[in-house]
Order: sequence, then structure tokens, then C-alpha cells
Amino acid sequence: MFENLTKTELYAMLTGVFTASLIISNIIAGKTFDFFSVVLPCGVIIFPIIYIVNDVLAEVYGYEKARKVILLGFLMNLVAVICYNITILLPAPEFFENSDAFGVVLGSTLRLLIASFIAYLAGSLVNAKLMVVLKKWNEEKLFFRCILSTLFGEGLDAIIFITIGFLGTMPVEALIIMIVAQALFKTVYEMIVYPLTRYVIGSVKALPEN
Repeated sequence: MFENLTKTELYAMLTGVFTASLIISNIIAGKTFDFFSVVLPCGVIIFPIIYIVNDVLAEVYGYEKARKVILLGFLMNLVAVICYNITILLPAPEFFENSDAFGVVLGSTLRLLIASFIAYLAGSLVNAKLMVVLKKWNEEKLFFRCILSTLFGEGLDAIIFITIGFLGTMPVEALIIMIVAQALFKTVYEMIVYPLTRYVIGSVKALPEN
């Protein structure tokens, strides 16, 4: 799959996948869905991909390079949000009938925006750091590192995002259920696709450096 690539070339590709997935997740997170009577933001559909790429970056390239990608993703998401809001503010011609719908889909409240940014930075950095720390402790247990780092990263992400974004808008019991369900959903998702994560990590490690 990666035979004709170097680690440097693949690093650039993973950076693109990571950043694009983050921006997509923040767009679709504005809609929620009912999952066996538990309400979850639709961002959970793609957000686990971000953590899988995060695991690959931390495992193969180390914490510093993973951190640079995380910060780049944060910056590009900020640029995207600024562009959305400028676009919403620009006056539309009379024949454009979907201006309000456009604003509803791409416009974010300041509260949710702050919640998503803080949660993303904290969760992603904890996930990457824990992958590296656990690797030093035991390099053989890749499954353990991937799942535990995701559980902690996703758990912290869910606590921060849902607490800042929804506290006061629903009962505390519902908030707790939503936090636990979101963290578990994403962790189980990564467990299911772990064979793919392991394959990608193994393939990337086998590539030449340059």
C-alpha cells in the first residue's frame, strides 16, 4: 500500500488526512443523532479517524511531530471557522435563497466553538503523549497503547466539550450519560478498526526515512 512512499512523504499525507478529518468533524458535529436512546453529535462518525492518525503519528514519528500536526489542525480549523463567518456576513444576492440555511449549518455559537477547540487540543495532546509514554514502558503492547491512549484522550475530550458546550442546557444526568457514551463509542470504534491501525503503523515503520 505504501511501497513507493517514504516516511517523510507519508507524514505530509497523514497531516492532510488529520486536518481534513478535523474540519469535517466540526462541521457535522452541529447535528446530533439518537444511538439506542443516547444522543451523540454526528462528529463521532469521523472523529475516531483523527485519533487513529494521531496514534500512527505518535507511534512512528514521536510526540513532537505529532504535536506539530495537532497544532496545525487547530490553526486550520480556526481559519475555516473565520472563513465561514465572513462568508455568512457577506450580503447574498436576492436569487440566493439558502443564505439562512448556509448560516445555520456553518455558523457556530461562540460557546461551542470554544468548547470544541479546548477539547480538541487537550484530548489530542493527551492521546499523543500517552502513546509515547506507554511505548517507553512497554514497546510490544501496541493494542494496549492505542486503546488506552484513545480512552483517556476521548474521555478528556468528551468531558471538556460536553461540559463547556451543554452545561445548563440539559440535566446533569444527561450530560454524564452523553460524556460516557461518546468516549466509549469512539474507543470501541478504534478497537474495531485496530487491525487497520496496526497494519498502517507496521507499514509506515517499514518505509525508508527519506
